[in-house]
Amino acid sequence: MGRDPFVLPRPPTRPALAGLVWRSHNGRTMVTLTFTAHLQRHFSCPRHQVDAATLGDALEQVFANQPQARSYILDDQGALRQHVAVFIDGRRAQDRLRLGDALRPGAEVHVLQALTGG
Repeated sequence: MGRDPFVLPRPPTRPALAGLVWRSHNGRTMVTLTFTAHLQRHFSCPRHQVDAATLGDALEQVFANQPQARSYILDDQGALRQHVAVFIDGRRAQDRLRLGDALRPGAEVHVLQALTGG
């Protein structure tokens, strides 16, 4: 059994930051969303820290601030576009239709344009 090609290696953690959980000023847990530079050629979307329990909640908060990002990330049914990949803590998001993947406190979400070809 080989490695899953859709699992990103987890970046090394600095000992001082291991186990760090981002919290907002009201004590709620935060997750971080990062959009690749390729996507940012089409819309401005810097790194966001949001308070969200699911991928859909996190994306909706980003879209509230960056509405132009919605059409690049989601189709007209609200699902992830075919050529968009989302990784949560290095693992590919599973629920592309309802965006219901759970986010743990301190989760790192990466949104990128998937490449196809042979």
